[in-house]
Amino acid sequence: MSRAPRRAWSLRSVLLLGILLPVLAVIALNTVSLYRQALRAANIAYDRTLLASAKSLGEQLVVTGSASDARLTATVPYAALEPFEADNRSRMFYRVSGFAGEMVSGFEDLPPWRGTLPAKGPYAALVDFYDDAFRGQPVRVAVLLQPVAGQDGRGMATIQVAETLELRQTLAQQILFDTLWRQALLLGVITAVVVWVVQRATRPVRELSAQLVQRSENDLAPIAAARAPRELLPLVDATNQVMARLAHLLAYQKRFVRDTSHQLRTPLAVLRTQLQSAQRGDVAPAQALHEMSGTVERATLLANQMLALAKVEQLRQQGEAPLVDWAEVARAVALDLAPLIAEAQLDFDIDTVPAPVRAHEWALRELTRNLLHNAIKHSAAHGRLGVSLGVDGVRATLRIADSGPGITPELRRRLFQPFASGDPRSGSGLGLAICQEIVGTLDGEIRLDNRSEQGRISGLDAIVSLPLADNSSA
Repeated sequence: MSRAPRRAWSLRSVLLLGILLPVLAVIALNTVSLYRQALRAANIAYDRTLLASAKSLGEQLVVTGSASDARLTATVPYAALEPFEADNRSRMFYRVSGFAGEMVSGFEDLPPWRGTLPAKGPYAALVDFYDDAFRGQPVRVAVLLQPVAGQDGRGMATIQVAETLELRQTLAQQILFDTLWRQALLLGVITAVVVWVVQRATRPVRELSAQLVQRSENDLAPIAAARAPRELLPLVDATNQVMARLAHLLAYQKRFVRDTSHQLRTPLAVLRTQLQSAQRGDVAPAQALHEMSGTVERATLLANQMLALAKVEQLRQQGEAPLVDWAEVARAVALDLAPLIAEAQLDFDIDTVPAPVRAHEWALRELTRNLLHNAIKHSAAHGRLGVSLGVDGVRATLRIADSGPGITPELRRRLFQPFASGDPRSGSGLGLAICQEIVGTLDGEIRLDNRSEQGRISGLDAIVSLPLADNSSA
């Protein structure tokens, strides 16, 4: 069971996802970073309050006794911490430990400090901050090592101040909410701008698509895309070139079918008439076969020439042609037609030099054969027939000079048109049309010039010029 082809993504989807996904990722990272920075700043502010409360407690400590009998005493009411409580959503606890770690004042069940001071703290005091739990609630604790001195003794007191985290958590949630809605608003603005820009940028593509969809199946006119952006112009130009080639090919096929049906109808009708005449006994069997043989031969020649025209168009659609020596092709064609030259008892002469051109060998052979065959057919008996091929550094020129009657100005104007013949009995009139098509595909030129001697026409020169191939690209 074959799988259905996966549907390709639209250009708008690719642009939107390609822009918005990275923007969303950057905004998400920025949101996390902003939240952490704001939370860190809030923690620093609240930690400073804890430190201030611990210092306030340290100012109320007194040393009694002297030397080894020195003892720390403190009378600290809980009300001393009220100035440091931000509101009633959080509670503060404290513990003051003496020189030997004994309980001096505060909440006895507050776990004593067992940590170490940081190597380099943010404050100019012997203070440490840590997270702990007290009475089943998470708390933030500030530990201050406070030197205490009296008249007869001195020592280091340990002051712990703990605060529940309700206020910090509320502030963290508020910071998170503020950060999220601001970033969401920023993302919404960016999304709206990106969608608007993408819609505007892809509008010419949609208009071009709609224009092509609305066309009829036979409409191969160039695409009018005056408003297309610069990036679409190469695509529009390439599409117009393809349409031009398709229009040319379609017109050629229509003309080919029309001409073929018109031209083949006549010999087929003649053949049918000859066959009916032979069946009725109007002519002798040998004569009827001879006439039908001639009709079939002319029909075969016409069909072959029509196929040759079609093949020329096929070669036009192909890529760069190979490198061929025209001189070898011309000599090979002359050798093939040597029996006809001998039968007409012509004084034949051929002179060629190497002439490399870019062309398919079949096309060069067909071109040379048609021109040489026409020259043989129209040359007078015992006349002269010359073939010369020369080069001038840029182009190769083939000249076939016959000794026929030449052509009239009226015939010259239409001789290269299909089915235009100087003598309808001598051919279908496609030979020169084929030559014209071949020369056109090779970027060459062809012309027929009457040759005059002593004021009268002594023959016809068929001259074909093709560009020489660039040997460096061979």
